Amino acid sequence: MSTQVTDPKGLVVALPPHERANQSVARIMWTVALALVPTTLAGVWFYGIRAVIVTAVAVLASVAVEHLIVRYVFKWETTTVTDGSAVVTGLLLAFNVPASLPLWQMVIGAVVAIGIGKMAFGGIGNNPFNPALVGRAFLLISFPVEMNTWPVPGAARLSLDLSAVTGATPLGLVKDPGAAGLSGVDLPSYLDLFIGNIGGCIGEASALAVILGGLFLVWRGYVPWQMPLVFLGGLSLVTGIAWVVDPGVYIDPLYHVLAGGAMLGAWFMVTDMTTSPMSLTGRIIFAASAGVLTGVIRLFGGFPEGVSYSILIMNALVPVIDRHVKPRKFGYGGEK
Repeated sequence: MSTQVTDPKGLVVALPPHERANQSVARIMWTVALALVPTTLAGVWFYGIRAVIVTAVAVLASVAVEHLIVRYVFKWETTTVTDGSAVVTGLLLAFNVPASLPLWQMVIGAVVAIGIGKMAFGGIGNNPFNPALVGRAFLLISFPVEMNTWPVPGAARLSLDLSAVTGATPLGLVKDPGAAGLSGVDLPSYLDLFIGNIGGCIGEASALAVILGGLFLVWRGYVPWQMPLVFLGGLSLVTGIAWVVDPGVYIDPLYHVLAGGAMLGAWFMVTDMTTSPMSLTGRIIFAASAGVLTGVIRLFGGFPEGVSYSILIMNALVPVIDRHVKPRKFGYGGEK
């Protein structure tokens, strides 16, 4: 029940919040987990049983690490694993690694993602960086060979060892096309990029699957539709300029949008409520800047992919954005 107070003018005003939504952390997180089901199924279809095992290990390790920290480090009486946030982190972390990644490295990634990326700051709602991307960045720096070994989709769905059926990612092919330029590279079709059947991380298997999950979150009101679009728009702007300048060396922006982790980053990473700005304007600035940085890293950086690092950089700048872009205040003022 709201407490009522009387202001100096005799008006009876209830203390905020004035409107309450039927939402909770658990409801939101489990809805996000549900939205990730199409991407999970696509990863399993294209990369087989190893995708199932890697994803399961990532989720179980994330949940176990959070429970151990809550129970034996924080010594809280109630666990937080039931809110689903550790499950979402585990899923997103698994989607950011190849299906061939050794399981012990997957466990290390989960420990870093949950232990350092999330719980070191006090748990969900307090972490400034996306935990799954913290884990991916650590794995990419620590195990560059394993993190850049890509299984060929559909080559050995029932095999537990995918090391013998590896290939290149679409972004890897265009990163260093050689002296002949892009004309000498056999690139996947746009249909393959959209539906699936390309090499890469588990969550990069199908742009369509990611979009379906993202649209579900937009429909539920958990994701502002502007953020994914402006992220992809920023990426398209940078890569489009490069393509217009030298189409023989740089691939067109549509290829960049469909390839790699752009879709996963746009719909599930940039839109993370905890690590993005408070206001819608701030979120748009955040997403657009991350998209531009992704394009710059892809074109001129040492790695063919730049989604993770661009979002982490923008995570660090969220306090600056919030300081200068504040929500409009209503009912604020004074007598002259």
